[in-house]
Amino acid sequence: MALFIFLGICLSCLIFLFLWNQHHGEGKLPPGPIPLPFVGNIFQVDVKNISKSLGMLAKEYGPVFTVYLGRQPTVVLYGYEALKEALIDRGDEFSGKMQSSLLSKANQGLGIVFSNGEIWRQTRRFSLMALRDMGMGKKTIEDRIQEEALCLVEALRKTNGAPCDPSFLLAYVPCNVISAVIFQHRFDYSDEKFLSFMENFNISLKFLASPWIQLCSAYPVLYHLPGSHNTFFKHVNEHKKFILTEIKRHQESLDLSSPQEFIDHFLIKMEKEKHNEKSELTLDNLIATITDLFGAGTESTSSTIKYGLLLLLKYPEVTAKIQEEIARVIGSHRRPCMQDRNHMPYTDAVLHEIQRYIDFVPIPLPRTTTQDVKFRGYHIPKGTSVMICLTSVLHDDKEFPHPEKFDPGHFLDERGNFKKSDYFMAFSSGRRACIGEGLARMEMFLILTNILQNFTLKPLVNPEDIDTTPVQTGLVSLPPSYELCFIPV
Repeated sequence: MALFIFLGICLSCLIFLFLWNQHHGEGKLPPGPIPLPFVGNIFQVDVKNISKSLGMLAKEYGPVFTVYLGRQPTVVLYGYEALKEALIDRGDEFSGKMQSSLLSKANQGLGIVFSNGEIWRQTRRFSLMALRDMGMGKKTIEDRIQEEALCLVEALRKTNGAPCDPSFLLAYVPCNVISAVIFQHRFDYSDEKFLSFMENFNISLKFLASPWIQLCSAYPVLYHLPGSHNTFFKHVNEHKKFILTEIKRHQESLDLSSPQEFIDHFLIKMEKEKHNEKSELTLDNLIATITDLFGAGTESTSSTIKYGLLLLLKYPEVTAKIQEEIARVIGSHRRPCMQDRNHMPYTDAVLHEIQRYIDFVPIPLPRTTTQDVKFRGYHIPKGTSVMICLTSVLHDDKEFPHPEKFDPGHFLDERGNFKKSDYFMAFSSGRRACIGEGLARMEMFLILTNILQNFTLKPLVNPEDIDTTPVQTGLVSLPPSYELCFIPV
């Protein structure tokens, strides 16, 4: 019996190697490590630090290679040249999104982030137009951010300089800005429903960073087993209930001739296209789109600012230079505005360096090819999973000397002027880049300058003892938990 089992395993290996060889070589899939039957290359990819594993494989196989996550091949793009060629020069061919991730399953292939084909095109086009009509990227949105930043400053004053965890306070600003755009109202910081909503988002983000969730995305069959992914789906359902309640409230008071915010725009468009069988603007799609806007527009911004404050605690000399620039350009009696950023190159450089250094999303959820693709002499079939390593660009040692160090000089020239870099892909790039990039940039600048204009940041330990290592890596890089004191100036 043991002999038959051994022969069966050997035969399985030979068959798998034969199939693997059939897909590699010139004109076929890019090269890569030999996969094991059924499990693929899972033992060569550390789910706790995927980007590090891919970096080691890239040294051996080059900037374009193939790994097997389970039985399915995934083409990995590593380094600026490969990413630029695929995402920018040939963006349409690499604009699909894999449907095996937990988030794509939660949204059922709807919304902006995880949809494909006509659903994605219609939803993205409509969302961009509606957001522009409501002032996204314009003065009206800036005013909303400034008002919310003032609320944040008042909330920080109420801490009376006592130690506090800034997590939730920092999340209120972007969440309330998105709320104003979508629901036309903000939430009070003590609103129980709002606090529960924020807590759900925070818990969901931690779930997404766990190794188990990374494993489920690679092996979708695991979704049928007990595990933390089931708890995640419960939190998602709570999100949807909250959003549906807001939608119903707007349906009751909808004025077809006078849309006030995103929900109104969407409902009116739904009404106009209710007889169009090809329209993808449905109620379920509205819920998924709002979920995407909240998810992309809240956690990424608040976590980046939280991580940024930790870095400023560790490097007080950087904080001092920003405050000197604030005093010179803005002063102490005027609110910061976006025009100030043009005259504050050091602050702008610090914000870019924070995003580059923390590498918030090292490996975005995989894309797919929308057609058969000839790429660098290889053949990538339609529907093939494509993994993009943003770390390879943000931490490129030729563009950013000593990328492992936090250094605002990476974005400054020899005269101290702000220096742009094509390697700055913190919001990804191409057709699937974050549509809220402009809003996020506004929020981060106005939040940081308002805080440093009004407070001195005081750590609870010596700066040299502060650990800035991410608490989790995988889908996202989160800052470790910490407390600080906001001392009014």
